[in-house]
Amino acid sequence: MVFLGTGCSNPTAERNLSAVAMRFMGNWLLFDCPEGTQRQMMQSNVSYMKVKYIFFSHFHADHFLGFPGLVATMSMHERDYPLHIFGPKGTRERVQRALNLGLMRKDFEIKINEVKRAGKIVDEQSFEVNAFPLKHEVPCLGFSFKEKDKEGEFQRAKALKLGIPEGPLWGKLQKGQSVRWKGRTFKPGQVMDYKKGRRGRKISVVMDTVPWEGYFDYIEGSDVLVHEAAFGEKHAQRARETKHSTARQAARVAAETNAKKLVLTHISPRHKRNKELENEARQEFANVVVAEDLMAFKV
Repeated sequence: MVFLGTGCSNPTAERNLSAVAMRFMGNWLLFDCPEGTQRQMMQSNVSYMKVKYIFFSHFHADHFLGFPGLVATMSMHERDYPLHIFGPKGTRERVQRALNLGLMRKDFEIKINEVKRAGKIVDEQSFEVNAFPLKHEVPCLGFSFKEKDKEGEFQRAKALKLGIPEGPLWGKLQKGQSVRWKGRTFKPGQVMDYKKGRRGRKISVVMDTVPWEGYFDYIEGSDVLVHEAAFGEKHAQRARETKHSTARQAARVAAETNAKKLVLTHISPRHKRNKELENEARQEFANVVVAEDLMAFKV
């Protein structure tokens, strides 16, 4: 995970606007794309040419205005494979307007998906992404990435010893299905070592929102919960007025949803000291860090 920006409203000398990039099995997933995002990518190890998915939480300027420039750069570098876009109601119109505004030549396909209901929006062989509604001033989404569980380890030698030929039958056994070969039935337990199974990693990204229980089930048990924390407690009234979260509220969400680690982002320019927000959050949840631009870590 790489935090390409961690601020809100407007960029500052210390913080670009909030965007999170995540690499999994060679592909990059990008959550929001404000101004300056592609330059932040160049300052880190994020390859803009390998971004396969962009997930827009909403279309306030500080989450979206970097998109046209990013597409232009992809075109100039001769990208020739699809880019998949997901966002709330209105995504198709806004993305098309942004592309038209730039008068750019686009030589690759952009597949635009408007999320109409909460639930699974991406289902790849090794991971899935779910979307869920947040409460903000405009339609807004949160996203949860989930690596698929590894049920166990396939024992190749055992399969060959049993006479099961390599190919589709192996795949079915790994998926938990019994198979027949030459009049014999083979069960998954004969070739799978379930002791080597493991739960897939889960990362949730919650941008602009008032905390509410409507999204708690979707982020339950996150290994990393990235949650906006625009304000400290002394500005709690302002947070309510603008439909944002305080650091302490975000920490309470992490505690109530059994997160393992909380990363606070989307910090208002009025907060210059990370420690203040971190200390407020620690009153509710211990394993918390305030993100800084270009901070990167492995999950």
